[in-house]
Amino acid sequence: MYAARLEGNNQLTKFVAERKLLYSDKGSDKRKELIIRIGLPYQVESGMVDFPVGNGFVGCHVEVDGLEEEYSEVYGCDAIQALNIASDLEPFLERLQKKYDLFWFSGEPYFDDD
Repeated sequence: MYAARLEGNNQLTKFVAERKLLYSDKGSDKRKELIIRIGLPYQVESGMVDFPVGNGFVGCHVEVDGLEEEYSEVYGCDAIQALNIASDLEPFLERLQKKYDLFWFSGEPYFDDD
């Protein structure tokens, strides 16, 4: 487990994975830290979401720290599927790439410019 955070509703969110990157606004050289964390899978019950849930339905919280960007709550038929969907960060990061330049902590560009 990487981290735990007490949320405003006094619930403890535990994270199983995180990715640390750097970003800058397009055209800027000033780089800032971006951390994306994936929460522990949790059982989804009726009333928690506005759609029908089956037995064993699981969700994962994904937190974006460092940018005013939201990552949707992720759901799957079981914990493995929910974690798999949550850990597929590429589509989200590709959308961010339209507004920001992204870098690994080493300074290398996150995306190749092929």
